[in-house]
Amino acid sequence: MKRIVLAMFVFMLLGTNLLTAQESPNPLNYRVKATRINGNIELTGRLTDPHWSLAPEIPLPYEVDPGENIPAPQRTIVKVLYNKEFLYVGYICYDTDMTKLRANVTDRDKMFDDDFAFIMIDTFGDKQRAYEFVVNPVGVQGDLLRTSNNEDETWDAIWYSAAAISDSLWTVEMAIPFKSIRFPAKQMQDWLFMAGRIYPRTSRAFLSWTPFDRNDPCFTCKSGMLEGIEDVESTSAFEALPYVVGLQSGALNNRQDPTSSFTNGDLRGRFGLGVKYFPNPGFVLDAVVNPDFSQVESDASQISVNSTFALFYPERRPFFLEGIDLFDTRISGFYSRMINNPVVAAKVTEKSGALAFGLLTAADRSSTFIIPGEEGSSFVNSDLDSYSTVARARYDLGNQSFIGGLGTARNTGSAYNYVGGVDWTYFFWEHYYFRGQALLSTTKEVNDPTLFNNGRTFRNTDYNAAFNGETYTGSAIDIGLNYNSRDFNYGINYNEYTPTFHAYNGFVTSNDTRFITANSNYNYYPNGAVVDNGYVFFNGGLHFNHWGHRKERWIVLGTGMQMKAQTFWEIGGLALNEELFRGVYFPNVPRAFWYVQTRASGSLNVTFRGDIGEFIYRSDTPEVGAGHNMTLSATIKPTGRFQLNLNYSRSELTSKATDQLLFDGYIARAVGIYQFSPEFFVRLIGEYNQFGKTFQFYPLVSYKLNPFTIFYAGSTHNLYDFENPHGVTQTERQFFVKLQYLWRS
Repeated sequence: MKRIVLAMFVFMLLGTNLLTAQESPNPLNYRVKATRINGNIELTGRLTDPHWSLAPEIPLPYEVDPGENIPAPQRTIVKVLYNKEFLYVGYICYDTDMTKLRANVTDRDKMFDDDFAFIMIDTFGDKQRAYEFVVNPVGVQGDLLRTSNNEDETWDAIWYSAAAISDSLWTVEMAIPFKSIRFPAKQMQDWLFMAGRIYPRTSRAFLSWTPFDRNDPCFTCKSGMLEGIEDVESTSAFEALPYVVGLQSGALNNRQDPTSSFTNGDLRGRFGLGVKYFPNPGFVLDAVVNPDFSQVESDASQISVNSTFALFYPERRPFFLEGIDLFDTRISGFYSRMINNPVVAAKVTEKSGALAFGLLTAADRSSTFIIPGEEGSSFVNSDLDSYSTVARARYDLGNQSFIGGLGTARNTGSAYNYVGGVDWTYFFWEHYYFRGQALLSTTKEVNDPTLFNNGRTFRNTDYNAAFNGETYTGSAIDIGLNYNSRDFNYGINYNEYTPTFHAYNGFVTSNDTRFITANSNYNYYPNGAVVDNGYVFFNGGLHFNHWGHRKERWIVLGTGMQMKAQTFWEIGGLALNEELFRGVYFPNVPRAFWYVQTRASGSLNVTFRGDIGEFIYRSDTPEVGAGHNMTLSATIKPTGRFQLNLNYSRSELTSKATDQLLFDGYIARAVGIYQFSPEFFVRLIGEYNQFGKTFQFYPLVSYKLNPFTIFYAGSTHNLYDFENPHGVTQTERQFFVKLQYLWRS
């Protein structure tokens, strides 16, 4: 199989001169020249500065979703200016019924249910990465990093905006420093440029400067061209980000005994420094010493009662978010949260022409490990020091195609884990993507069975999972061929992980696997009085272990529909579901699933998802049970400044053989936020986990001058229900104050 994959890869690369995809006509037909000004614009949100009269008007004449390039329901004008420091963008958004305007004062990146204006710029024109800048009618910012057709809202930049609301329109001004974005080091800049407006009413209408060809799977290709930005290539910057934290912690002396005394620790302080240097727009050097990687935004608990694999949590720490798109690959060979508590870390990223390069290194003082397996994984915490290095290179072949390499190393004393390999995306024949990645690993375990002594063996080898100093190698491959068009999408994928493949710096939770999967869906677009669009889909696959024993076989069928009133639903089920788990064969485990979301009102967003039917109880003696998993979420905005987020997740399973309840529990979480201004809010998080009988409360006061200059004051409270006679008792508590200031030159 590997020889076939290699032959396909070579064929695709050799075919680049023979098979060429048609370029989107938008950048050729929709072009605007940026107008240079000498002075700065004072942002008022009203476009009253005389400089705005120099900019040509760019209309947004198209509704591209749900309508397909039909006339826009409202008039919108965009203007673009620049000087040596800033790119300026102005919006005039007319509205014939301002009473239906959706505009809330929120924290940044929390306003995507509102009306908003946005731009997207692909500064390198390679359709691999683009910046998105968003502003709602009350001036709240959002920024995202688009890679391929995915958006990452954890990316943050320093930029400025203002907005104003009038009787029949609302207006926006943006000022984006050239220091905040990366672009080629050349005198004349021509950037792919998209200007859009989201108009959420009966439908969530997308208004655009350029038409959208739905038969073109590339989103960035639907942009126009912003031309003629001159003499900004010398932009450089230096940033320093010092912080200081004061905290005081307390806990029960014996956390299993509610009658033990509660001891308050001493008041402690901590400080550290991050620095960032941009000698040119394509190069970034980032380093942190004694970083504060604690999270003010706590991870929501996930139900894990019937899961045998480690759970994934998203990255939120700012140091790792810079350039994270470059390190993201098809196989998760690098997962930044495996660098747990570093004392020092540094990173270099560079984009020069078609070549992008990244290097990250960190010294960790509390190393964690994921030990994958065929039917489950183990997560190991330790106090061991380790040193991690991650190297990444990617060469863009043009028109969404690239070839890249990834290498990772983690050294823990004399133990180590090294991973390296190649990955690629090749776009051809206007609709096809051939993507893949191949990695090799070599591992020498920590020799300390007291740290981890699980004796499960790696199938058909002489090795086991315990930390007993063994040395072994492994490999992984993941390849797929996909077709994307307006009406049809389909694809086939193959991946294989040998029993001894490990990636200590990555998120690889299973090995000893071979998967073959296929999927397809048909899309339709009535855009009628009730339905905007819909689809039907199929997904099926086979799962074998590395030695040919079939583990799973499944077929999923379903349908979904985007309706008016911004209501979306999807339903489906497993038409076939067979699995071999821990030596027990389950010939049929049927169940159905659903997903419903509605944003019919600007003050209410409700989501309900779940599945119901039969599940395997994944214990040492597995059996089939009947039950459900479900999650109900709601965002309630009774005023334009107050927001309440509610989440309730429940999981229940009953044995089909004995009617015995195997498990039943829920996690309930509430987050209340009052936003005094876009910069200042107070927040309270409360969570109850019935599975663990734990309560958590996190009050917080936050002031953000920008995403990096912040002041926090808050506390964390953990409680446990010891039941009668002691009831709910606090087991841990912490008070903290943090001040962080970004200095930039």
